[in-house]
Amino acid sequence: MSIWQAIILAIVEGITEFLPVSSTGHMIIASSFMGISHLEFTKMFTVNIQFGAILSVLVLYWKRFFQTTDFYIKLFVAFLPAAVIGFLLNDFIDALLENVVVVAVSLLVGGIILIFIDRIANDTNSQKEITLPTALKIGFFQCIAMIPGVSRSASTIIGGMLQGLSRKQAAEFSFFLAVPTMAAAGGYKLLKTYDTIKAEDIQTLLIGNVVAFVVAMLAIKFFISFLTKYGFKVFGYYRIILGLILLGLLASGYKLDIV
Repeated sequence: MSIWQAIILAIVEGITEFLPVSSTGHMIIASSFMGISHLEFTKMFTVNIQFGAILSVLVLYWKRFFQTTDFYIKLFVAFLPAAVIGFLLNDFIDALLENVVVVAVSLLVGGIILIFIDRIANDTNSQKEITLPTALKIGFFQCIAMIPGVSRSASTIIGGMLQGLSRKQAAEFSFFLAVPTMAAAGGYKLLKTYDTIKAEDIQTLLIGNVVAFVVAMLAIKFFISFLTKYGFKVFGYYRIILGLILLGLLASGYKLDIV
């Protein structure tokens, strides 16, 4: 992986991490088109540049993290399902990361669900209290995003809205939940592969995280404003179109497999 390829992947990560379009799916697609070999470092890179995205949440919402222990207990409860299921299914999830067909189908089905949710969900500006049962349910919704192309952001926001949270409240809780979830995933992946990292890989990781941090800051500000005004509909149509394009390319024999 060259530095320029790493920068492009980091831009893709920063833009898509907090949008309901699947950052992992988009990075798999980008890797396929750029012909990046899906070596162990590539897998680790696509997970670990999420640290930059995490930092953007901490910077933008730093005041919200100076709260009572109740705030952290709810985050921990919401984080638990993904921690347990992700650990148990780690090898299976790694195998899915190499399958572009899974990404295409997930994008298509997820887009249809987003449009459906956007039509039936009644948004409200009221701030409903996030209870421990609500946090746990959102945590189980997050587990659906272990399938590449589903979108962690979409699944948790939808899970929150189905519990009566407003779009903005559900989105912000999704951002907060991303911190322990992505930190654990990135840390675990780094622990498993640290002995294979070369000196030049460290520079690539640092550049990728810096780029992802800057781009994610801009994406979060855009997303909150856009979501509260227009909802999920545009993102749903985008996912459907992209999913159909990918399936069309695959059906025509175009090689999109991870090499």
